[in-house]
Amino acid sequence: MFDFVPLEYYFAFYINTFLFLVLFTLLHTLVLKMDSPKNLAFINVAGIILVIFLILYLGQRPVSGRYFGDMKTYNRYFQWYKSGGEILGSKDIFFHVYMKSLSYVLSATMFFTVCVSIYILPLAKISRTLFKEYWYYALLMFVVSFSFYTYGVNGIRNGAASSLFLLGLSFHRKKVIMALFFWLAVSFHKTMFLPIIAYVITYFYNNPKVYLKGWLACIPLSLIMGSVWIALFSSLGFADDRLSGYLTAEVKEGTFASTGFRWDFLFHSAFAVFAGWYFIYKKKFVDQFYFQLLNTYLICNGFWILVIRANFSNRFAYLSWFMMALVIIYPLLKQKMFKNHHFMIGKVMFVYFSFTYLMYYVYK
Repeated sequence: MFDFVPLEYYFAFYINTFLFLVLFTLLHTLVLKMDSPKNLAFINVAGIILVIFLILYLGQRPVSGRYFGDMKTYNRYFQWYKSGGEILGSKDIFFHVYMKSLSYVLSATMFFTVCVSIYILPLAKISRTLFKEYWYYALLMFVVSFSFYTYGVNGIRNGAASSLFLLGLSFHRKKVIMALFFWLAVSFHKTMFLPIIAYVITYFYNNPKVYLKGWLACIPLSLIMGSVWIALFSSLGFADDRLSGYLTAEVKEGTFASTGFRWDFLFHSAFAVFAGWYFIYKKKFVDQFYFQLLNTYLICNGFWILVIRANFSNRFAYLSWFMMALVIIYPLLKQKMFKNHHFMIGKVMFVYFSFTYLMYYVYK
């Protein structure tokens, strides 16, 4: 469908489209009141168009391992199942059963479109559930996140699993349904054990001040004892050997593995930490569910900081980064905090997107 976009410019087209959308949204926040009929009409229509565009643009992309990473591997699996092949391996068995089931009725292109739908629609669902008519702002924050595009076209299973986790959170008042989606998330990718365990911990202790201090403590602990944490967690085989492999695997030439102590990524991670601290302690925002979201993020991100020097530690970073947009935007859509609150939302979205845009030019 989007064959007119050369593969080498596929992400450039995507990110510049969102540059226009973010700037246009920023203008709307400046000239319109948040609850004005014109603004509500705009964000509702824009949200629906955004969902459709994302599903089609990312889902209907051509198969390419060079430009879309693991997509070629998933396509090879799918073609194997389409030809009648048996289930391969026993890890993440649910995903392979899901893939084989779809191979009976769908083409490879439609299979990837379904995968993208599983990635996108839960983001729209949790945005609508939590923020009602203002859901567009949360969805836009999700899709302009630094890691969003990568886990839509490359880390496909991990991206889908994280969205299933967020879908579970949208049912946080209905524990049985939430647990079902958590189970589906783990079935897609076992790394989701980390955010699930972290979220469960918040039911027993949910004081943001303690978790904030713990997050800060992880920085010197990583600087001083980084190799110790890597050895410890890899020996424990956290959840499964895939996680241990991310810690100990050698970097292959041409892959983005994020080795060394990444101060740039720590800076990026701190966006959500600062936002949580500012809203809770400076703006006196009180919301127990938000505390759980923030504390889950702090636990997962703190874990990543401890192993930040490991090869492929960016895989661990994503286990917190996929929640970053929600942690930042949640208080702004729940409580009026600033004189020109609507414009503040636009400015926050613009600054947040600016990191993604600038990092594209750093790593392209």
